[in-house]
This record gives sequence, structure tokens and C-alpha cells, in this order.
Amino acid sequence: MNSGNHHQRHNYRMSFSVGGLMLNESLVIAKTYQPGETWASARKRLLIEGASSLPKLASQTRALREVYDRIGHLSDAERFYLSDEADRAEQQAMTWLAVCRTYRFVHEFAVEVINERYQSWRLELGHDAFDRFFTVKAEGNQDLAKLSSSTCAKLRQVLFRMLREAGLRNIDGKIQPIWLSRRMKQLIEDNNPADLLVFPGNGVSL
Repeated sequence: MNSGNHHQRHNYRMSFSVGGLMLNESLVIAKTYQPGETWASARKRLLIEGASSLPKLASQTRALREVYDRIGHLSDAERFYLSDEADRAEQQAMTWLAVCRTYRFVHEFAVEVINERYQSWRLELGHDAFDRFFTVKAEGNQDLAKLSSSTCAKLRQVLFRMLREAGLRNIDGKIQPIWLSRRMKQLIEDNNPADLLVFPGNGVSL
């Protein structure tokens, strides 16, 4: 199942660079997601069923595939909450959670940079924080080390756009806490309590 186990340097999937949080696409796909369905048949079905409600970006099927994979990282209960119960802020938070579960790099940035800074009240989050984090990770990972500086700049740009769209970073470049409802917290804890660490301000210390 997991294609990455044959190398020690596996697991940094950097394809989050296709767009931003892609909330609207995520909502459409969460509604029609069928666990266990192959991407090929899901894509066909989505383009028929969801074409009218999918934004133009989604005609780029590469972006659509990334969103589909992200939604697949949510539990059935989390998916239902995203599409049927959450308010806008929690839709953003649930989509951010799906992104963090899909891309280990983003998850580690959320926990090791954003959450740690928030805990110590260093709320400034500039591009230098990403650059330092990337440099450290690239030291132990050949795939990251081989990326060009223009690719790194693109990844940084997209990640910071996601942070803005998820409500994690404000226009002054400061980290903002994300307050989760008791219901959403419970859903995440039922799946994996450690995932609460991707939301600064939730008072979790493991």
C-alpha cells in the first residue's frame, strides 16, 4: 500500500504545490467521496456529478487528484462533519488537517515551527522560518536537497497561502490560534490525538 517504505528517505511528498487549501474543491469531493474507489473512476464520476459545482481550477485534474487524496485522509465521521456540519472556519480547519495528514512536510512544519512558536509566544512567522526549516530537513533528505531554489520558493509561497486560507497566519504575518469546537476536537482525538498539534492554541502538549 505505502510506496515509500523501501527507502529511509521516503515520505516527503511535495505535490501540495499544485494550489492552496482548495477549500471549495474539498467540500465538493468530501460530499461525493466513496471509500475504496479508485481515482480513475472517482475522477470520471466527479467530472460528471461535480462539474457544475467544481471551480475552474479543478479542470486541472492534477489538482483534483491531490484534493481527492487529501479527503481520503479524513475518517468517514470527519468527512461528514466537513461537508454537512462544520461552519466556514471549521471547514478551513478540517481541510488544513487533511493537508497535514497527506503531506508529512506540512505536518512537521505545523508542529515543529508554528506550534512551537505559538507555545513560546514568538508569533512572527516570516519566510525565513520556512527557509530555516527547509534547510534542516534537506540536510537529511536527498530528495529535498535536490530541489531547485525556484521550486523551494514555490513551495513556500503555496504553504503560506494555505496558512492564510486556513486562518493560521494573519495579514501582519503573525500566527493565529485556531479554536476548535468540542465536537471537532473529539473527532480528531478519535482518529489521532497527536493531530491536534497542527492547530496552535489547542493546549495540547504530548
